Amino acid sequence: MGSICRRIFRFKYLDMNNINGLINSTLNSNKLFSKMANNDQEPAPVFVKKDEVHAFVVRCMVAVGAKKEHAVSLSDLLVSADYRGHFSHGLNRLAMYINDIKGGTTVGNKEPTIEKETVATAFVNGNNILGPVVGKFCIELAIKKAKDVGIGWVCAKGSNHFGIAGWYSIRAVEEGMVGMAYTSTSPNVVPTRALVPALGTNPISVAAPANNDDSFVLDMATSTVALGKIELAKRKETSMPNGWGVDKEGQESNDPGAVLDGGGQMPLGGSEICGGYKGYGLA
Repeated sequence: MGSICRRIFRFKYLDMNNINGLINSTLNSNKLFSKMANNDQEPAPVFVKKDEVHAFVVRCMVAVGAKKEHAVSLSDLLVSADYRGHFSHGLNRLAMYINDIKGGTTVGNKEPTIEKETVATAFVNGNNILGPVVGKFCIELAIKKAKDVGIGWVCAKGSNHFGIAGWYSIRAVEEGMVGMAYTSTSPNVVPTRALVPALGTNPISVAAPANNDDSFVLDMATSTVALGKIELAKRKETSMPNGWGVDKEGQESNDPGAVLDGGGQMPLGGSEICGGYKGYGLA
């Protein structure tokens, strides 16, 4: 088993009313640790076993009403995201999934259903359950169809945030196939020469197997960065590089708070002079 370089706190009982504070403490632990140590030194990383992180996520989700098997599917994805270095889509996203279940935005006790189907295609209704559960159902169905007839295309409605797109395309690679995963998102991206968000980050992932474990995997947003990276910058109280976002006046900003508070993300490429219109068109 591998380990994740992140400081995790153990709790015998989970206070679900304070889950945001718990996760903030987890994500900001390096900063807290550095204050306890010599401020001039980089904090030493803390490694936590993947199975410990996995069990923590499952306990959190079951505690708010998610099915155990759904919680396991979500945990598989979040741990994989952190382990691959996509910290914006690992534990950073746990509070969102918890609050979606608690607030009734996401349903915890249903299953995906197939509304239309051919030998090579399917249209799935996610019935408003956790996005990673719907995504897993769809990619497994697509893989089965591809094994049967050479190709499988599956689309879904009634789903929610499904995590890193690459998690699904890699499932196909593990079966010796080419995998593709796409999704739309809420409008967070301000188009080139515009003032307000009108496009989603609309991620794209394509993966293909190769020899000697040297597979090709593309997993990208059509914005400069994923929204989660801006959220992480705000949590860590750090500024952002140029080209990530604009404030509510449409002016490019290095302040993650200004981007999240009425501003928006920039399309892939950033400003117009740097080719941001290409990301705008791709989205």
